[in-house]
Amino acid sequence: MHTLPLYKTEQIDKLAWPTVQRQISLHSPALSIVTDFTEQTPQVIDYDTAAVALESLMKHSHVKMKIVLDKHQQFAGIVTLADLTEQRILQKVASGIERHELTAQDFMQPKTALQSFDYAQLVNARVGDVVETLKDNGQHHCLVTDRGAHEIRGVISVSDIARTLRLPLDIYAQPSFSALSRILAA
Repeated sequence: MHTLPLYKTEQIDKLAWPTVQRQISLHSPALSIVTDFTEQTPQVIDYDTAAVALESLMKHSHVKMKIVLDKHQQFAGIVTLADLTEQRILQKVASGIERHELTAQDFMQPKTALQSFDYAQLVNARVGDVVETLKDNGQHHCLVTDRGAHEIRGVISVSDIARTLRLPLDIYAQPSFSALSRILAA
């Protein structure tokens, strides 16, 4: 190995931008809004992570959903920032669990309660098809599975769709697919 030279940046004024701007609309391929885990590392958390630490971590990193892994590092469910509200924490404490003993597993949505899109079906679908399918779902995230490989392939986030389509949706208010659909209908 060798050391590379470093240069001063005082004469640099511009930023490089992608030469091709992806314009995404409701007619764009559905795969354009999938966070594909074959291209981006999934946001994961162990099931026994302290809930209070997880809430803080998610707020500070601006991550609204993490995939929960069990003790064998297998998919167990998801936990969202909305699942970790102070009200839900206090309900668990009132049921007799010490606050410091609460874990991601206590708040996660187990995989048995989740629904997902099949990646193979999204290949021929459009963004509008996804929004229409999920408009009454009330979810903020929807997993994408590869049913043939029995794996979670990715996730679709309403916040990402709203940001990509440049829609006036308050992403800090935990937007849902139904809220996104109302804005699109306006």
